[in-house]
Amino acid sequence: MGFLSSRRRKSRLAPELDDQRLGKLLKSLMATTKTGMIATTDLCVAQISRVLDQDPGDWDRRAHRMGVLADYLAETHLPRSWVAREPGNADALGLHAWTQVARARRRGSLEDAAEAVDMCLRAAEIAPDDPTPWVILLEVARLEGRERSQVFGVWNEVLARDRWNREAYLSMLGYLSPEEAGSRVQVLEFVDSLGLRMPANVPCAAMELTAQVFQYHSLVERGGLEALMARNHWSQTTATQALDRVAHTWVQPGFLRHAKALADLNILAYALMAADRRREAAAVFAALGGVVTPWPWQTVGDPVTEFDQAQRRAAAGV
Repeated sequence: MGFLSSRRRKSRLAPELDDQRLGKLLKSLMATTKTGMIATTDLCVAQISRVLDQDPGDWDRRAHRMGVLADYLAETHLPRSWVAREPGNADALGLHAWTQVARARRRGSLEDAAEAVDMCLRAAEIAPDDPTPWVILLEVARLEGRERSQVFGVWNEVLARDRWNREAYLSMLGYLSPEEAGSRVQVLEFVDSLGLRMPANVPCAAMELTAQVFQYHSLVERGGLEALMARNHWSQTTATQALDRVAHTWVQPGFLRHAKALADLNILAYALMAADRRREAAAVFAALGGVVTPWPWQTVGDPVTEFDQAQRRAAAGV
């Protein structure tokens, strides 16, 4: 990917990351929806379709764009209106289903699970090569607490279409966690099996490091002595090796090319600071150019504030 300039820029939340087309679309949607025009829905749909139709076959970037749009439009009627206008449009169906998932993540439950499942399956039938409907269906299966065989069945449908789908691997990481249907051992086994065959710069390259951050957060959240000793997590062999494997390669220009590379660099910067490896973290902050993702920074406070404070400590080396 083309990283942003290393010149210091004001830190900011940017859900589009470095996707300029998506960033322009979000700004345009904001401006369009404020007009109050009768044709607002048609204008928005045309703008969304134009962006989603770009880069055909780049499932990683399509999933990034669809996911960001789903979060952005989750509290609007636009996705449902688009499906009503174009019931045979796979993107419309997928976006509407994903907005339901986004709302469910905020509120705790799906409004209409049957409808979400139906839209995913219809989208999959219309666009059989696209893994995105199955990615959304995987989230629905998790939210609904479906049987393990069903979850893994959907997971296999994603992999059959996109071997290194980042969203699907993240979803399975959550599903196999102790907080859902698995255990810490299952998470470790999943990550280990992935590492044996995964190329170093695929879209799901951050799974091992993400799992380490999850484990670190679980220690912090327990409170008491375990929280006080949580920093020792990063001196353990598995955590140290996870950082060693990526700390120097990920910041190399052009090494990470997937749509959410800047999100993965946020995870790396956070982990390096937690491990007190500030000099290495400084190089990551420089590559980020001020682009902040809510997770993992928001776990201890306002993400931009936490990012800025960590960046200053990394630059000072103290």
